[in-house]
Amino acid sequence: MNLPWHLYVMAFVYFIAGLNHFRNPRLYLKIIPPYFPNPKLLNQISGLAEIILGISLCIPVLSSYAAWGVIALLIAIFPTHLYMYFDEKARMGLPKWVLLLRMPLQLVLIFWAYQYT
Repeated sequence: MNLPWHLYVMAFVYFIAGLNHFRNPRLYLKIIPPYFPNPKLLNQISGLAEIILGISLCIPVLSSYAAWGVIALLIAIFPTHLYMYFDEKARMGLPKWVLLLRMPLQLVLIFWAYQYT
């Protein structure tokens, strides 16, 4: 079974994003809402999940499960987008309109992943 090229694009995006959690953890630690315990561990878990999901998307027997995993991950990290929007310290200098646009972008990413379930 050949996987479509755009699935490899998605896999690459999640793999690189996952690596970045370890390469630049401070970026992610700033945007984890303070009501979540152990932000360092959460960053590592989400980074590892993105790496594993990115690889799994490229394995035909696992790609459907990985796509569901991507959807679950996107839902799980949604509070981060809300936190960034409402907390000025977490905005990373981004204008509020950009942060507002990121929220519906999550729906687009979920739909993209759903195409491979």
